[in-house]
Amino acid sequence: MAYTKIRVEPFLEGAAWHVVLNAPKANVLDGVMLGELNELLDACKSEAGLKLLCFRGEGSHFSFGASVPDHVREKAPAMLEAFHGVFLRLAALGTPTVAIVQGRCLGGGMELAAFCNWVYAHPSAVFAQPEIQLAVLPPIASILLPFKIGQSRADDINLTGRNISAEEAHRWGLVDVMDEDPLQAVQSWAEREIAPKSAASLRLACKASRLSLNEALRKQLPVVEKLYLDELMATHDANEGIGAFLEKRKPVWHND
Repeated sequence: MAYTKIRVEPFLEGAAWHVVLNAPKANVLDGVMLGELNELLDACKSEAGLKLLCFRGEGSHFSFGASVPDHVREKAPAMLEAFHGVFLRLAALGTPTVAIVQGRCLGGGMELAAFCNWVYAHPSAVFAQPEIQLAVLPPIASILLPFKIGQSRADDINLTGRNISAEEAHRWGLVDVMDEDPLQAVQSWAEREIAPKSAASLRLACKASRLSLNEALRKQLPVVEKLYLDELMATHDANEGIGAFLEKRKPVWHND
């Protein structure tokens, strides 16, 4: 398959794939990239021997997140459908996942990394869910982060939008391993811990281990999407925040 904004690099004799977000420097998760990720995940269903998917960004950063122009009111429904499709497909697929993070890992990029079973990060990596600064919210992180790091820390990330260092993320359990060469660290770990195991058993064990999270995703994501589209996008401030970002000016909040 030919892709324009992702790249697939098999390793472990094809039992593992690097899925590279290939639109540097920001590796923005726009409609094209999301479509290609969903197409790839659909194709993975026929790969019986696939044991691991490794997500990483081309260049200096993992991803700055979903495309801000796609957040405007008229485009938001299609953007959420494509973006959330990635997570629903990953949950249904069951293949274990790892994120290899360097540089900025923001917004939808952080949601993708945090959804993975493991996160390997360079010590200089920076994580954030900055959506609130644009007066919007991160639906996946709203459901995922309480499972991953607890409610109070999830609230901190989602409600402040502040930057989280790799060291802080590691203390919180968001990052599993910090390493100066996270790519090599993952490859060595995968050869030792993943390659010897059954692909079928790994998929089923991953689904079993994430039963509560995946069930919450299926049940709660439509509720959060409705909150986002019907209530949030009906406010002045959500549209003002996105518009101000695109126009490179300071937003003027009406608090409604």
